[in-house]
Amino acid sequence: MTSGRLVHVIEDDLGVRESLALLLQSAGLDTRLYASAKEFLETSPPHSGCVVSDIRMPEMNGLELLEEMKRRRLPMPVILMTAFGDVPQAVRAMKLGAVDFIEKPFDDELMVSSVRAALARRGDGGALAAREKLNNLTAREKDVLHGLIKGKLNKTIAYELGVSVRTVETHRANLMTKTQARSLSELIRMSLIAGGAEAEA
Repeated sequence: MTSGRLVHVIEDDLGVRESLALLLQSAGLDTRLYASAKEFLETSPPHSGCVVSDIRMPEMNGLELLEEMKRRRLPMPVILMTAFGDVPQAVRAMKLGAVDFIEKPFDDELMVSSVRAALARRGDGGALAAREKLNNLTAREKDVLHGLIKGKLNKTIAYELGVSVRTVETHRANLMTKTQARSLSELIRMSLIAGGAEAEA
Protein backbone atom coordinates (compact mmCIF):
# COMPACT_ATOMS: atom_id res chain seq x y z
CA MET A 1 0.00 0.00 0.00
CA THR A 2 1.42 3.39 -1.00
CA SER A 3 1.19 5.73 1.98
CA GLY A 4 1.26 8.77 -0.29
CA ARG A 5 -2.03 7.63 -1.85
CA LEU A 6 -3.73 6.37 1.30
CA VAL A 7 -7.20 7.72 2.08
CA HIS A 8 -8.77 7.09 5.50
CA VAL A 9 -12.56 7.04 4.98
CA ILE A 10 -14.60 7.67 8.14
CA GLU A 11 -18.35 7.25 7.63
CA ASP A 12 -20.96 5.60 9.85
CA ASP A 13 -23.23 4.77 6.89
CA LEU A 14 -21.99 1.44 5.48
CA GLY A 15 -23.41 2.06 2.00
CA VAL A 16 -21.76 5.48 1.66
CA ARG A 17 -18.52 4.15 3.12
CA GLU A 18 -18.28 1.28 0.65
CA SER A 19 -19.32 3.32 -2.40
CA LEU A 20 -16.76 5.99 -1.56
CA ALA A 21 -14.06 3.33 -1.16
CA LEU A 22 -15.00 1.89 -4.57
CA LEU A 23 -14.82 5.34 -6.17
CA LEU A 24 -11.39 6.12 -4.70
CA GLN A 25 -10.00 2.69 -5.51
CA SER A 26 -11.18 3.02 -9.12
CA ALA A 27 -9.15 6.25 -9.23
CA GLY A 28 -6.03 4.33 -8.18
CA LEU A 29 -6.09 5.36 -4.52
CA ASP A 30 -5.65 3.08 -1.50
CA THR A 31 -8.31 3.20 1.21
CA ARG A 32 -8.83 2.22 4.82
CA LEU A 33 -12.40 2.24 6.12
CA TYR A 34 -13.70 3.17 9.57
CA ALA A 35 -17.25 3.18 10.92
CA SER A 36 -16.49 5.98 13.40
CA ALA A 37 -13.95 8.63 14.32
CA LYS A 38 -13.12 6.72 17.49
CA GLU A 39 -12.35 3.57 15.50
CA PHE A 40 -10.00 5.61 13.30
CA LEU A 41 -8.17 7.10 16.29
CA GLU A 42 -7.94 3.76 18.11
CA THR A 43 -6.06 2.15 15.19
CA SER A 44 -3.06 4.49 15.65
CA PRO A 45 -3.22 5.61 12.00
CA PRO A 46 0.03 6.40 10.18
CA HIS A 47 0.94 10.07 9.79
CA SER A 48 0.44 9.88 6.03
CA GLY A 49 -2.27 10.13 3.42
CA CYS A 50 -5.45 12.09 4.04
CA VAL A 51 -8.79 11.71 5.83
CA VAL A 52 -12.29 11.90 4.33
CA SER A 53 -14.86 12.07 7.11
CA ASP A 54 -18.53 12.78 7.57
CA ILE A 55 -19.31 15.75 9.85
CA ARG A 56 -22.37 14.25 11.52
CA MET A 57 -21.49 11.01 13.30
CA PRO A 58 -22.48 9.47 16.64
CA GLU A 59 -20.04 9.54 19.60
CA MET A 60 -17.50 11.86 17.94
CA ASN A 61 -18.42 14.24 15.10
CA GLY A 62 -16.16 15.70 12.45
CA LEU A 63 -15.35 18.85 14.43
CA GLU A 64 -14.38 16.84 17.49
CA LEU A 65 -12.23 14.61 15.28
CA LEU A 66 -10.35 17.66 13.98
CA GLU A 67 -9.77 18.89 17.53
CA GLU A 68 -8.52 15.46 18.64
CA MET A 69 -6.21 15.16 15.63
CA LYS A 70 -4.73 18.53 16.56
CA ARG A 71 -4.16 17.36 20.12
CA ARG A 72 -2.48 14.18 18.89
CA ARG A 73 -0.51 16.09 16.26
CA LEU A 74 -1.79 13.99 13.40
CA PRO A 75 -0.77 16.13 10.40
CA MET A 76 -3.02 14.53 7.77
CA PRO A 77 -5.22 16.87 5.72
CA VAL A 78 -8.94 16.36 6.39
CA ILE A 79 -11.83 16.63 3.93
CA LEU A 80 -15.29 16.74 5.48
CA MET A 81 -18.52 15.56 3.88
CA THR A 82 -21.59 17.55 4.82
CA ALA A 83 -25.20 18.25 3.99
CA PHE A 84 -25.67 21.82 2.71
CA GLY A 85 -27.56 22.72 5.88
CA ASP A 86 -24.29 22.23 7.74
CA VAL A 87 -22.47 25.05 5.92
CA PRO A 88 -21.87 27.19 9.08
CA GLN A 89 -20.50 24.06 10.74
CA ALA A 90 -18.28 23.38 7.72
CA VAL A 91 -16.93 26.94 7.93
CA ARG A 92 -15.97 26.31 11.56
CA ALA A 93 -14.35 23.03 10.51
CA MET A 94 -12.13 24.82 8.00
CA LYS A 95 -11.10 27.27 10.71
CA LEU A 96 -10.08 24.21 12.73
CA GLY A 97 -7.89 23.04 9.87
CA ALA A 98 -10.05 21.02 7.46
CA VAL A 99 -8.74 21.54 3.92
CA ASP A 100 -12.07 21.12 2.14
CA PHE A 101 -15.70 20.15 2.51
CA ILE A 102 -17.84 18.29 0.03
CA GLU A 103 -21.62 18.45 -0.06
CA LYS A 104 -23.63 15.21 -0.02
CA PRO A 105 -24.61 13.65 -2.31
CA PHE A 106 -21.15 14.34 -3.68
CA ASP A 107 -20.04 14.62 -7.29
CA ASP A 108 -17.57 11.78 -8.00
CA GLU A 109 -15.19 13.91 -10.05
CA LEU A 110 -15.17 16.66 -7.42
CA MET A 111 -14.47 14.18 -4.62
CA VAL A 112 -11.55 12.52 -6.42
CA SER A 113 -10.11 15.91 -7.38
CA SER A 114 -10.34 17.15 -3.80
CA VAL A 115 -8.69 14.00 -2.44
CA ARG A 116 -5.84 14.21 -4.96
CA ALA A 117 -5.27 17.87 -4.02
CA ALA A 118 -5.25 16.95 -0.31
CA LEU A 119 -2.75 14.15 -0.90
CA ALA A 120 -0.50 16.41 -2.98
CA ARG A 121 -0.66 19.38 -0.57
CA ARG A 122 1.55 21.41 -2.87
CA GLY A 123 1.47 25.14 -3.31
CA ASP A 124 -1.45 27.04 -1.83
CA GLY A 125 -4.14 24.40 -2.40
CA GLY A 126 -5.73 26.44 -5.20
CA ALA A 127 -6.08 29.57 -3.06
CA LEU A 128 -4.46 31.82 -5.65
CA ALA A 129 -6.77 30.69 -8.47
CA ALA A 130 -9.79 31.03 -6.18
CA ARG A 131 -8.77 34.55 -5.13
CA GLU A 132 -8.36 35.59 -8.76
CA LYS A 133 -11.94 34.50 -9.51
CA LEU A 134 -13.35 36.17 -6.41
CA ASN A 135 -11.53 39.41 -7.16
CA ASN A 136 -13.81 39.80 -10.19
CA LEU A 137 -16.89 40.07 -7.97
CA THR A 138 -18.58 43.37 -7.23
CA ALA A 139 -18.86 44.60 -3.64
CA ARG A 140 -22.56 43.67 -3.54
CA GLU A 141 -21.87 40.18 -4.92
CA LYS A 142 -19.30 39.70 -2.16
CA ASP A 143 -21.91 40.82 0.39
CA VAL A 144 -24.27 38.13 -0.89
CA LEU A 145 -21.48 35.55 -0.81
CA HIS A 146 -20.70 36.38 2.83
CA GLY A 147 -24.35 35.82 3.67
CA LEU A 148 -24.31 32.44 1.94
CA ILE A 149 -21.18 31.41 3.87
CA LYS A 150 -23.10 32.11 7.08
CA GLY A 151 -25.86 29.77 5.87
CA LYS A 152 -28.44 32.54 5.45
CA LEU A 153 -31.50 32.27 3.22
CA ASN A 154 -31.99 34.56 0.22
CA LYS A 155 -34.79 36.49 1.95
CA THR A 156 -32.60 37.06 5.04
CA ILE A 157 -29.73 38.34 2.90
CA ALA A 158 -32.14 40.57 0.98
CA TYR A 159 -33.54 42.06 4.21
CA GLU A 160 -30.08 42.74 5.65
CA LEU A 161 -28.83 44.35 2.43
CA GLY A 162 -32.03 46.32 1.86
CA VAL A 163 -32.68 44.82 -1.57
CA SER A 164 -35.30 42.51 -3.08
CA VAL A 165 -35.07 38.73 -3.03
CA ARG A 166 -34.98 38.82 -6.84
CA THR A 167 -31.88 41.05 -6.66
CA VAL A 168 -30.15 38.55 -4.36
CA GLU A 169 -31.05 35.73 -6.76
CA THR A 170 -29.51 37.73 -9.62
CA HIS A 171 -26.31 38.29 -7.63
CA ARG A 172 -26.17 34.58 -6.80
CA ALA A 173 -26.46 33.71 -10.50
CA ASN A 174 -23.66 36.18 -11.27
CA LEU A 175 -21.50 34.61 -8.54
CA MET A 176 -21.88 31.18 -10.15
CA THR A 177 -21.09 32.51 -13.63
CA LYS A 178 -18.05 34.58 -12.66
CA THR A 179 -16.46 31.91 -10.47
CA GLN A 180 -17.47 29.00 -12.76
CA ALA A 181 -18.66 27.15 -9.66
CA ARG A 182 -20.80 24.10 -10.47
CA SER A 183 -22.78 24.24 -7.23
CA LEU A 184 -23.41 26.51 -4.29
CA SER A 185 -21.26 24.32 -2.05
CA GLU A 186 -18.37 24.60 -4.54
CA LEU A 187 -18.76 28.39 -4.53
CA ILE A 188 -18.60 28.48 -0.74
CA ARG A 189 -15.61 26.10 -0.68
CA MET A 190 -13.84 28.37 -3.16
CA SER A 191 -14.38 31.35 -0.88
CA LEU A 192 -13.08 29.45 2.15
CA ILE A 193 -10.01 28.20 0.28
CA ALA A 194 -9.32 31.76 -0.89
CA GLY A 195 -9.38 32.97 2.71
CA GLY A 196 -13.06 33.82 3.05
CA ALA A 197 -13.39 31.77 6.22
CA GLU A 198 -12.79 34.92 8.23
CA ALA A 199 -16.50 35.58 7.87
CA GLU A 200 -18.34 34.75 11.04
CA ALA A 201 -20.11 31.42 10.98
